Amino acid sequence: MKLIDVVNFAWGSLRGSVTRTLLMMLAMSIGVASVVVLTGLGDGARNYVINQFSSLGTNLLIVFPGRTETAGIGPGMLLGQIPREISLDDAQALLRSRAIGRIVPMTVGSSQISHDALNREVVVLGSSSEMLEVRHMSLAQGQFLPAGDIHSSESVCVLGAKIRRELFGQEPVIGAWVRLGDRRFRVIGTMASQGESMGFNTDEIVIIPVASAHMLFNTSGLFRILVEAKSRDAIEPAKHDAEEILFRRHNGERDVTVITQDAVLATFDRILRALTLAVGGIAAISLSVAGILIMNVMLIAVSQRIKEIGLLKALGAPAAQIRNLFFVEAILLSGIGSVMGLILGEIGVWVIAQIYPSLPVAAPWWAVLAALGTSLGTGILFSVWPARRAAKLDPVMALARS
Repeated sequence: MKLIDVVNFAWGSLRGSVTRTLLMMLAMSIGVASVVVLTGLGDGARNYVINQFSSLGTNLLIVFPGRTETAGIGPGMLLGQIPREISLDDAQALLRSRAIGRIVPMTVGSSQISHDALNREVVVLGSSSEMLEVRHMSLAQGQFLPAGDIHSSESVCVLGAKIRRELFGQEPVIGAWVRLGDRRFRVIGTMASQGESMGFNTDEIVIIPVASAHMLFNTSGLFRILVEAKSRDAIEPAKHDAEEILFRRHNGERDVTVITQDAVLATFDRILRALTLAVGGIAAISLSVAGILIMNVMLIAVSQRIKEIGLLKALGAPAAQIRNLFFVEAILLSGIGSVMGLILGEIGVWVIAQIYPSLPVAAPWWAVLAALGTSLGTGILFSVWPARRAAKLDPVMALARS
């Protein structure tokens, strides 16, 4: 028999049992669709994190109080010690490094903001004029925090887009006064709508000078310092200089942690890649289940087609050709089921992308190829036993049993 004859014969056998064929194709397609959707979600989460870090700015380092050890905690924490605060003077001292271009001190707290009869809780971010450019943020109107001495506690603020809408509606906002806690602040600008960024919504924050935030929250320490290196090549020297400057200022104690943007991103990338592979592997288990289903159904088919197999062997069909008939059936089942699953998976990915537009969901090419290869492989692998069993049938006994 020619190859085309073998394919036509196998296709005819599949069409003869429509319900059985559809069920096996459905099982295979569900497995492939699961791999496509789950790996798409995993890779989408990874790309989302990459995009979020890219929006932070370029050539960045982050300095925060407390020493992070290999085990994840500092030895002082075991003794109940509180990490030493990073002060505004510490932040300014970092500019002594030739590798560091700009620094952005940050203090975060929560307060109630009110205007006329309207009020609500907001996240208040204390920072400096450098934040706008370092964080690649955009103004909608007005101006950002005034440049100058970071110790200056001017009573001015910049509102997030949503806060501006809720408190002022269509009213003019520049020059208006709002109350944060027990202090009044004059609005000098509003931010353009930017949505979520690294865990908080920039549309729902109020930005004030860092010294004003210290007075508002009765504190003196900084939450974080964003440090911008002068170039990509200067990142490692900037990290070394920042650690050494703070080491000397803190009386020879290494009680701060300096991490690079690339290091954090690489850690997230490894974690999310491993997660993507794990969920893809879990989904691939369903392909093995589908392969076992194909094997069981084909074993039943062998017992139901004993007369047909015996007649083929009586007409001179060799054992290899009998095996090929079952292999081609398995390839057709797996191939069509894989294509159906790929289509279902892409539809699922598209639906998720419509529901969560901020998540760049897309199945990676290697996952698509792996799903197709695994489905074809399992289909053929689990057809070996039924095919060999059919090939070993004695033609005389087969015709006699029929």
